[in-house]
Amino acid sequence: MCGIWALFGSDECMSVQCTCAMKIAHRGPDAFRFENVNGFTNCCFGFHRLAIVDQLYGMQPLRLKKFPYMWLCYNGEIYNHQTLRKQFEFDCQTKMDGEILLHLYDRFGIKKMASLLDGVFAFILLDTANRKVHVGRDTYGVRPLFKLLTDDGFLALCSEAKGLIDITHGMGAPASIVPFPPGHFEVFDLKTSGKVQSIQMEQFHCCRQQPSHAIYDTVEKLPISLDEELVKSNIRNLFENAVRKRLMAHRRIGCLLSGGLDSSLVAATLVKLAKEEKLPYPIQTFAIGSDDSPDVLAARKVATHIGSEHHEVTFTVEEGIEVVKDVIFHLESYDITTIRASVGMYLVSKYIRQKTDSVVIFSGEGSDELTQGYIYFHKAPTPKAAAEDSVRLMEELYMFDVLRADRTTAAHGLELRVPFLDHRFTAYYLSLPEEMRVPRNGVEKHLLRESFKGLDLIPDEILWRRKEAFSDGLTSVKKSWYTYLQEHLESMVNDDDMEEAYKRFPHNPPHTKEAYYYRQEFEKFYPDRAQWLSHYWMPRWIDAIDPSARTLSIYKPEKDQ
Repeated sequence: MCGIWALFGSDECMSVQCTCAMKIAHRGPDAFRFENVNGFTNCCFGFHRLAIVDQLYGMQPLRLKKFPYMWLCYNGEIYNHQTLRKQFEFDCQTKMDGEILLHLYDRFGIKKMASLLDGVFAFILLDTANRKVHVGRDTYGVRPLFKLLTDDGFLALCSEAKGLIDITHGMGAPASIVPFPPGHFEVFDLKTSGKVQSIQMEQFHCCRQQPSHAIYDTVEKLPISLDEELVKSNIRNLFENAVRKRLMAHRRIGCLLSGGLDSSLVAATLVKLAKEEKLPYPIQTFAIGSDDSPDVLAARKVATHIGSEHHEVTFTVEEGIEVVKDVIFHLESYDITTIRASVGMYLVSKYIRQKTDSVVIFSGEGSDELTQGYIYFHKAPTPKAAAEDSVRLMEELYMFDVLRADRTTAAHGLELRVPFLDHRFTAYYLSLPEEMRVPRNGVEKHLLRESFKGLDLIPDEILWRRKEAFSDGLTSVKKSWYTYLQEHLESMVNDDDMEEAYKRFPHNPPHTKEAYYYRQEFEKFYPDRAQWLSHYWMPRWIDAIDPSARTLSIYKPEKDQ
């Protein structure tokens, strides 16, 4: 996890422009560098480093003697870099996983390069010999990237939008800043002036396809039978493989543990594989909530069962409310459920950074979208509709759960890893018959639960624990975290403001005082940038007025809560 930043064709003072890159310094607390491109004084790379792999040679932009005309700035982890080195017999100079991008690009070109990467990434690859700038982002947008491109060809790129909003250029109106689309690469011609022209934008992978790199994966070709026992075995094998490949790190690994199904499966598998791989330390797990939080109680049961070194972080409602503004600043979003859920993740990440030496953090993001885990899936009219909505949620992860998970951990210099979003795993799960993936017997994620049944990996009561949104499970069932937030914010927005909300905020107008407050704070940090969020996250097929599952008529709390 790092912060990348680059300018091509700046007309302004570069030293002034470079101060903008310091706004993402939290992403890489170990070192930073600015470097001008030879022969292009108005082109510059900025890099903030969090050292995870190859601590000696991992600074960027990466330059190799073999490719003196190439410059690489990238943020991410390439889990199959060793496999690809052996497969294509590349002569590598460093142990850095990102070096594989340069070798693949040199041999195969940009499209095949991107499609062969098994990992999460955002990259900027400059080829001065051919005067090309290449930009790309992983399938689900696990690693963030924003782009600013002016009409006259000035290009600026950054891991977070906050590093671009104060960039100056010769145009009158503010330039559009947009998230770079996940699963795509873009190619620009680089002119002698340093300015660029986009010549190609192409999708290299989508979540419904088997990835090109699958043929080189450590898990061999899967049996294609739809026998349920074989399917469950495939799910287990692919999930374990997804966790194993993510053990690649020179820094200590930990895991967020909410006590729900997803984080519990990740934590249990991680502890199991860490013992097999003989990691020289116990896996630390982290839970957050109030004293009577159902999540904290459930996480405690899981941690005892799997034998992790468990940490419980308690927070008060006042502490949660106090960090809401910081959370909005880091998220660059005003989405209601994203902000609610981010408060706990922000606070637990702060604890991990200050109180422990864990830096690489595993988490359960992506499972609900993939396995139809949200309670509203019980109301899906048909299995086909449910399957289509699952894909929609996967494609929108970069605006919601994946964005939350990246920004709240990156705010404290931690690196997030999300095995449920492994390419092989997601492609296989989405290829299964629609009827197989829907909730069954009143239980969501039934197939996933069945796949781990009888293994004693996690306690049975957790394996069958129903979905509880992270932002809801932080506090007791008697009073949800969102209720505390709403009560506090009621006095912060007056009725007159609400009446004018449609006029003041025509794009995604807020319908509640809570939403109005979030939007108001967002606009202070990022004026006129509301388009970064295309729509609010809301349940489907049910008359919902709030994103919380606890407000839905079909929500039933667990008896022991």
